[in-house]
Amino acid sequence: MDENRYPFPLLNDFKTGNIDFEGCMRLLEKMQIPFDEDHLKHIFKKTLDKHTGDIISMDDFKAIYRALVHRPEFEELFKAYSTDGKTLPDGQLLKFLIKEQFQTEANETTALEIIMKYEPIDEVRTKRMMSFEGFIRYMNSEECSIFKSQHRSIYQDMNHPLCDYFISSSHNTYLIADQLMGPSHLWGYTSALLKGCRCLEIDCWDGNNNEPIVYHGHTLTSKISFRSVIHVIDKYAFMSSAYPLVLSLENHCSPKQQEVMAECLKSILGDKLLTSPIGGEVDMTRLPSPEALKFKVLIKNKKVGTLEQTLLRMEDEYHGETEELSETESESEGSEDTITLQTPRSPSKRRGERKSSLLPQKKTKVRKTKIALALSDLVIYTKSQKFVSFDHSLQHQQCFENNSIGESYARKLLRASARDFISHTTRFITRIYPKGTRMRSSNYNPQEFWNVGCQMVALNFQTPGTQMELQDGKFLDNGGCGYVLKPEFLRDRNTTFTPRNVGGYSKPMSLSIRLISGHQLPPSSMSKTNKADPMVQIEIYGVPEDQTRKKSSVIKSNALCPKWNETFSFNIQVPELAMIRFCVEDEVSLSSNEFLGQYTLPVTSLNTGNTFM
Repeated sequence: MDENRYPFPLLNDFKTGNIDFEGCMRLLEKMQIPFDEDHLKHIFKKTLDKHTGDIISMDDFKAIYRALVHRPEFEELFKAYSTDGKTLPDGQLLKFLIKEQFQTEANETTALEIIMKYEPIDEVRTKRMMSFEGFIRYMNSEECSIFKSQHRSIYQDMNHPLCDYFISSSHNTYLIADQLMGPSHLWGYTSALLKGCRCLEIDCWDGNNNEPIVYHGHTLTSKISFRSVIHVIDKYAFMSSAYPLVLSLENHCSPKQQEVMAECLKSILGDKLLTSPIGGEVDMTRLPSPEALKFKVLIKNKKVGTLEQTLLRMEDEYHGETEELSETESESEGSEDTITLQTPRSPSKRRGERKSSLLPQKKTKVRKTKIALALSDLVIYTKSQKFVSFDHSLQHQQCFENNSIGESYARKLLRASARDFISHTTRFITRIYPKGTRMRSSNYNPQEFWNVGCQMVALNFQTPGTQMELQDGKFLDNGGCGYVLKPEFLRDRNTTFTPRNVGGYSKPMSLSIRLISGHQLPPSSMSKTNKADPMVQIEIYGVPEDQTRKKSSVIKSNALCPKWNETFSFNIQVPELAMIRFCVEDEVSLSSNEFLGQYTLPVTSLNTGNTFM
């Protein structure tokens, strides 16, 4: 093949002679060719076996390039539509788009635009044709990604009230490891914001020199200053998304240090901080939209009094003023987010406690906290309100009052009455958080709470695993802006939908997936070369009826280019809530597998045709 058919002229890189492995890697990087170093070493070594020494010629490099880029599956597709095996005329490309990629609305203009965008050879492009090199470029482009290119930008209506969206939310954002002894670090906030997270948690405690600190209270986690956290948030708040950022304050500070917190928020965030209702008017019936709150930071905290009282105080000087807030709390519910280091008790006492804990706790206690008005008045649309019951919320709760419910209690509520739970989330922002006994900062399955419309399903972002993969996949949607519009049946206050009884809300989808091949999969950690025994699991998460898992066969000793050619079929009742996860594992033994990689995305974001991930 001629040199000019390659994406980069090669002569300059070979003007001093042949190149070694490091030079080969640099050249591929320069050409923007993705490669796995283990696989490249394997291919490079095979090339060297043909002659002595540890350097390769230009022809050798071209052979390595073809081994990495010219996938046989692409060649089969190209030749099936090419009239001469060398080029693809625009008319044949159009046939390919309609038949193989299911682009039923494609026309000659579509085909020509693809040729102009991806064909690297001038003389081929001017003839309205595509070479195999151009075809490869197109097949490796975002247009052929398994994730719909249209969903990579914001395409949903952003003018609904805030409670109509799923909101990307983090729990214990300051932690980068476990919640018992792990470090607190500013990177927790930076990384969450760069991933598009729109609700951060800040656990605030009194610090030395009247400076509030952030850490997981009553544990051995390290401490960082509240002021430094706000500086980081100010820098990164809107780097990945323009839509409102909510700071969920777990506030344990004295009134004096709460005033310092308020001063920090106002002086550092400046105009970004929302300090009054949009337009200066209080709408008690409807929350504003993400669009109306663009580039604004909202404070989620307890609040004393009403919004009207806040507005009346805006011109007053009330430094040092506090008010006492009384909350009734059921002892059986307690706080799921608290875990403390305790000295061991005697076995007999522990047995007695275990026995009594099995009995229902009906007692209630009144907890009184002092709130500095300076901090309270920064709470506008996200007032933290203790959850009592669905009925109590329906009768007394305002639209700007939000509930935080621990995962265990939320799961009990869900099982007792999913319909009441959904009715609640159509009206009020509801945040779910992990139980405090997850000492290693593990996560729960967020899907069950998305199924009932919970907006802020907060996870430990620092802990990898299936749960965070579902979170990351869900919020790839809508341009990765951190807000995903809930399905209409989770926004309608008169809905009768429940996850276990979808009824007339079912929109059945028949999904057929042909697993063709893999390319440069990560080698097994047990392999000394570039080998693995890969298999693929395809999993559907959604309403209980849709949840399923299917497995491919195992391909022995091939991580470079395994081929399956297997077809899997799924019937999905509620695609609007369904997520699909592709997980690649190395079969270590009949009873254990090693994770190699995964890709998770909403079913509604699946692209059609021949795609890659």
